[in-house]
Amino acid sequence: MKNNLSTQSVTGDFPMQRFSVAPMLDWTDRHCRYFHRLMSKEALLYTEMVTTGAIIHGKGDFLAYNEEEHPLALQLGGSNPIDLARCAKLAQERGYDEINLNVGCPSDRVQNGMFGACLMGEAELVAQCVTAMRDVVDIPVTVKTRIGIDDQDSYEFLKDFIHVVSEKGGCDNFTIHARKAWLSGLSPKENREIPPLDYPRVYQLKQDFAHLTMAINGGIKTFEEMEEHLKHMDGVMVGREAYQSPYLMAEVDQRLFGSERPVMKRREVVEAMYPYIEKQLANGSYLGHITRHMLGLFQSMPGARQWRRHISENAHKPGAGIEVVQQALDKIPAHLDV
Repeated sequence: MKNNLSTQSVTGDFPMQRFSVAPMLDWTDRHCRYFHRLMSKEALLYTEMVTTGAIIHGKGDFLAYNEEEHPLALQLGGSNPIDLARCAKLAQERGYDEINLNVGCPSDRVQNGMFGACLMGEAELVAQCVTAMRDVVDIPVTVKTRIGIDDQDSYEFLKDFIHVVSEKGGCDNFTIHARKAWLSGLSPKENREIPPLDYPRVYQLKQDFAHLTMAINGGIKTFEEMEEHLKHMDGVMVGREAYQSPYLMAEVDQRLFGSERPVMKRREVVEAMYPYIEKQLANGSYLGHITRHMLGLFQSMPGARQWRRHISENAHKPGAGIEVVQQALDKIPAHLDV
């Protein structure tokens, strides 16, 4: 069992949260995380949100991951302190590096289960949940939240929430999505796009809670933007950009962590995936479940459209194997050193 109690990055010079990839339902599965880990040794990776009910009562193994994915955080959805503590303990036993409580997801299904963003209005309960988990694990217990919900979107509301959860719950590590959430009237997708970003509010929060570790999330796309945020915050969390243009992961260690390792080329990334793909296919996985995470690797490059099309049209076919990816890679002009 791997049990990394450190909150430092692989190099030890920065906090793990300096760069992380946001948890995203139906996307950041173990195939996606393995793919991202090939390109960055330093990035903190998150599971999709997993509910306590799924872990405790579900028939599948909702805590499965590849050993290569560390450092890896489990994001939990729930609001029952006893259940959360039970799941946190199981996660530590399985070797996870961090437990993160979801206080940011605005979907109806999540609200009906009394967790996600609606918990922003229940700071005392969130504190109880964090305390219950911290009492049974040694690894960090963190919280991902929004800057407000519905009409509860004043700075004082946000400040009070952080104060209660940090002082009463003992949480010293937060990721703040710099948008509020509308709990009714907007879909989860719209909640990621329509409420305006308010980075200054998050910066102010870090100033007022300088002793806490805080990362910022929401609309971050470029390294220039990340570097600007890192002048104010301890970390940045990137979401959709890491899925749509995954090759940005290849420069994370060099740009943000001072690594001197060579940046992997795109072809090298694809070829490095071959052993993993073959192993997963042998274990019964479908090729398309793996390659869907790789479609954006050649974004804006010559041959990118042909790469995507070949995989999209062939990876789902019965018996599709590694040759589909090899043929797709042949669509990228051979003279390009990418």
